[in-house]
Amino acid sequence: MISVKPFFKVCGLTRPGDVTACLDAGAAMTGFIFASKSPRRITPEQALGLPRGDAYRVGVFVEQSVEEVVRIMDAAELDLAQLHGRQNEAFCRAVGPGRVIKALWPEKLRSREALQKALDRFAESCAFFLLDAGTSGGGHGRSMDFSLVAGLDMPRPWLLAGGLGPHNLEAALDAAAPDGLDLNSGLETSPGVKDHAAIARAAAILAGRWPPGGQRDE
Repeated sequence: MISVKPFFKVCGLTRPGDVTACLDAGAAMTGFIFASKSPRRITPEQALGLPRGDAYRVGVFVEQSVEEVVRIMDAAELDLAQLHGRQNEAFCRAVGPGRVIKALWPEKLRSREALQKALDRFAESCAFFLLDAGTSGGGHGRSMDFSLVAGLDMPRPWLLAGGLGPHNLEAALDAAAPDGLDLNSGLETSPGVKDHAAIARAAAILAGRWPPGGQRDE
């Protein structure tokens, strides 16, 4: 498990140099998208060929079956599956609770009570939660009202997602206090092409929030 907080994940990676920039900046997770409608979609073979480093390798899945998720994870040598569809608790358990990041959408659930119930329901079926903007899928490129997720009783470590970048990381951390941040379009010049300067800026902002001597447990 990751002990440094706040940690960051960079998702939608497609190019070796971008992965290396994220690893050099201290990303705890690197993310690869396998959703058919994403402009950042890559194949398992392409993901396998991208640099590894010490970060957790995460696959993002929306419409795949359990069997497809497990097959792709094996083929691409992934550590975690980020489930961004309507996957239920049984689906998560079939992939492996210790290998799942379960995405939820506070704006879709409409109330803090409904969100808390969903968190509690999935708590034994995943290793991390990801709370995203929008109402389904991902890649909306905008942030949510951070007050929707502030002060919840989080049963697992969690990441905040949705339109995050150097311009709003401090506000997100102050308002929502997530364990980690999931960054994608806020670090890009175009879909799937990361801005290395933006990655470095984001890492520098987060470095100011890390505890002295903090280490990531692998």
